[in-house]
Amino acid sequence: MVPPVTDVRSLSLWWDQLAVADLGVAGPHPSREPLDGDTQADVVIVGAGLTGLWAAYYLLEADPGLEVVVVEREVAGYGASGRNGGWCSALFPVSAPALARRHGRDAALAMRAAMRDTVVEVGGVAAAEDIDCDFAYGGTVTLARNEPQLVRVRHEAAQAAQWGDEEHLLDPDGVREHVRAARVLGGSWTPDCARVQPARLVRGLAQVVEQRGARIHEGTRALRISPRAVVTDHGVVRARWVLRATEAWTTELPGAHRAVAPVYSLMVATAPLPAQVWDEIGLERFETFTDARRLIVYGQRTSDDRLAFGGRGAPYHLGSTVRPEHDRSPAVIGHLQRALVDLFPVLDGARFTHAWGGPLAVPRDWTPSVGLDPDTGVGWAGGYVGDGVATANLAGRTFADLVTGADSELVRLPWVGHRSPAWEPEPVRWAGITAGRRAAELADRVEQRTGRTSRAAALLERLTGG
Repeated sequence: MVPPVTDVRSLSLWWDQLAVADLGVAGPHPSREPLDGDTQADVVIVGAGLTGLWAAYYLLEADPGLEVVVVEREVAGYGASGRNGGWCSALFPVSAPALARRHGRDAALAMRAAMRDTVVEVGGVAAAEDIDCDFAYGGTVTLARNEPQLVRVRHEAAQAAQWGDEEHLLDPDGVREHVRAARVLGGSWTPDCARVQPARLVRGLAQVVEQRGARIHEGTRALRISPRAVVTDHGVVRARWVLRATEAWTTELPGAHRAVAPVYSLMVATAPLPAQVWDEIGLERFETFTDARRLIVYGQRTSDDRLAFGGRGAPYHLGSTVRPEHDRSPAVIGHLQRALVDLFPVLDGARFTHAWGGPLAVPRDWTPSVGLDPDTGVGWAGGYVGDGVATANLAGRTFADLVTGADSELVRLPWVGHRSPAWEPEPVRWAGITAGRRAAELADRVEQRTGRTSRAAALLERLTGG
């Protein structure tokens, strides 16, 4: 019997759209059967988000005869994969200069090229597999709305060219060709991002993976990950390879409490907006947008003409707890709504229909990683710091090459095999993360008020590793 599952329509606008489109009625989304006792496989994957499902997809593409089992505590796409901002972007949390300092210039260039190629790869697979996920290559517009932001945008655009990235500086008129926001001094545009409906992507990918022969067991919680086996609440899966793709939920596994910090990001969405409002806002090519403030914000125009807008700023919860009640904060939701109206005054009085959130995984050194220990057979991937939609695909392809022993360029990328240090014990962890969030908030206020770069920026750079 299929177990009862969470009413996923409340998880995000994306899940709400998916449930309506698939079911035509309100209620919980149908879930797959849980694991029914002990079983064996060639590969067992823990986590049916984008990382785990891409890994299954590419493993079966490389070797259709593999027996691949995916276990998922809730339903496929329940975590960040079905709640994010819908940016399939070449962004990577570690800058190219920082990668070059650690691994050399060639490694940094290879990482940047791989991220750019990954955006194209996701779109290509979605088209080839007929996954209707509203994929649109509109690029990203970054707005500068005060002088310090303008300095940062110019610096980042100049730096991008050194690493093969395409980022075009825009004057105010150039910005308005993409998006018409208030008090814009300039900005930049990069083509290396696509708008996507993430729940449709992850659920469509799950269906494709099943069609290729993988077994996905929802409602199956992994209790322990060990060499050659995953112990779940419904049985043990024994396999040669065990791949962990649990992102922020990693902290709930034995021995991994300090592996990442679950940091929450929240979003809001308007009701569908009329054509005359879009005439004033722009985004005709479905560009994603942000600005150069320190406390990150991100937005997109959805396929049904809503504005979906999100940002950081939710509190980190002592003990790295991940709970449904953390998914919403009235104070943060109110702040996001006001910030969106500040960007686009035409939205004053607009109706907001959705608000949601969820945790993203932040490693102590802000460095995502993918790896596989050949001795134990245990692999890991994640720590995307909010830039995971495209990076999960790159991780999935890399997993496939590591498992099958392919001598590819992917397995030589600088993030492969990286192991981040553990976060500090509590309450030091809480104090450090909270200090970083407050420093970002203070820096934005100071820069907006004075027009000068805030001294708090130095603290942020030390916390994030530059």
